Amino acid sequence: MTTAVAADDALWAAVADPTRRRVLDELLERGEATTTTLARGLPVTRQAVAKHLVVLDRVGLVTGQRSGREVRYVVRPERLDEAAEAIARVAAQWDRRLARIKRLAESVQAETKTAL
Repeated sequence: MTTAVAADDALWAAVADPTRRRVLDELLERGEATTTTLARGLPVTRQAVAKHLVVLDRVGLVTGQRSGREVRYVVRPERLDEAAEAIARVAAQWDRRLARIKRLAESVQAETKTAL
C-alpha cells in the first residue's frame, strides 16, 4: 500500500465516525475549543472527545495549541480542503462507474427486447 493510499484510508476512517464529524462541526462553528468545551456540546465524555481529537489530529484535520494547562483545538482549513477534494475525486470515480453500469444494463435490456 502506498503512503498516499494509507493517508487516504486514515482520512476516510477518521471522517467515517459520526462523533468525529460532530467534533469537526463544533470546531468549525466555534473557531477553537478545548476538549472540555467540546464535550459540553456532545453526548460523549471529555475523554472520548480527547480520543477523537487524537484521531483527527493524526490525519491533520485539527491541530492543538497548548495554552497553560489547556489545549485549544482548531480545524486546519487547508487539510479540510484537501479532504473535500479527495472526497470529490472518489465521488467522480463512482459517478463514472455507475454510468458504465447503467450503459451496460441498458445495452442488455435493449438486446433482450430485440431477441424477443
